[in-house]
Amino acid sequence: LPGLHVLTIAFALEVSVGKTNTVTALNNSNVLLPCVFSTCIGFQDLVFTWYFNSTELVAAPAPLPLQIYHGKIKNKATEPTRIWHNPRVEFVGSTTKKDNNISIVLNNVEFSDAGKYTCHVKNPKERNAQHNATIFLTVVHKMVETDNTLTIIILSVVGGLIGLLILFMLIKRVVLFIIKKTQDGKKECLVSSSGNDNTENGLAGSKAEQKAPPKA
Repeated sequence: LPGLHVLTIAFALEVSVGKTNTVTALNNSNVLLPCVFSTCIGFQDLVFTWYFNSTELVAAPAPLPLQIYHGKIKNKATEPTRIWHNPRVEFVGSTTKKDNNISIVLNNVEFSDAGKYTCHVKNPKERNAQHNATIFLTVVHKMVETDNTLTIIILSVVGGLIGLLILFMLIKRVVLFIIKKTQDGKKECLVSSSGNDNTENGLAGSKAEQKAPPKA
């Protein structure tokens, strides 16, 4: 069906920025903004663009234009060519390897660089199908170390309880094993006693029966 064909084409192109869409960077440092794309039918003259706080293909005054990197990829056998970029943005991806990586690095991060970064891809081979993914950048003066003391305490308590439970189960199995062995020993004694020689007591079951008096 024609409609189904168009729907398949529309969802063939996918763009991703990874498992998390948030990045924290230290002021005056360099930060990686990851992005990869995938397509089921390949690509030809694919165009990709990185935007800052916008999805419009327009330029803005310094320090950071809305469009911060614009590139083009002829095919899978070639690396991307740069059409335009912000001087502080460096392309670090590759498309001739396994992943279609179009990641960038933002150098000398400033507090004004915090915001939304959108990785946009357009593939003419898929009837100009387009897709994008967004990552949010936070710029801080100092990285705060996470205090994991409470988590460690909780894990230690839980681990200790599990250890005690396992120890209790082992002790229980040993005790039950000893009891079973003791009971089996008593049964053996009872069986052995029932087969003893009772001649001295004059009871039936003696080993030798008395001979009858000789006939006259």
